Amino acid sequence: MTRFTKDHEWIRLEAQGAVIGITAYAAKQLGDVVFVDLPAVGARFAAGAPMAVVESVKAASDVYAPVAGTVAAVNEALRDAPQTVNDDPQGAGWFAVLHLADPQALDGLMDQSAYDALIAGL
Repeated sequence: MTRFTKDHEWIRLEAQGAVIGITAYAAKQLGDVVFVDLPAVGARFAAGAPMAVVESVKAASDVYAPVAGTVAAVNEALRDAPQTVNDDPQGAGWFAVLHLADPQALDGLMDQSAYDALIAGL
């Protein structure tokens, strides 16, 4: 089950934890991604706190923690291949894995249909 934020992040529970990235809509709006600044493993973030930065030919944008948690892993492959965020934003272009402070916090995020309605209005 994937959930979404109004800031265009996605989060999906998997065996290793909650995988986080930016949506296809966000990747398209950014244009060609040229650099990703990933969080440190072990860093703790509150919900809504900036946890990474993605830079494109157009702009640099913060990536926010959808929920509170501790970084368990980061996608090191993005350091050498940041364009993966454009090529597969909701797959291989993931940013980090969080161990959630409160798994119930996911219930407050949008499901796919609610997110689709959000971007349809933009």
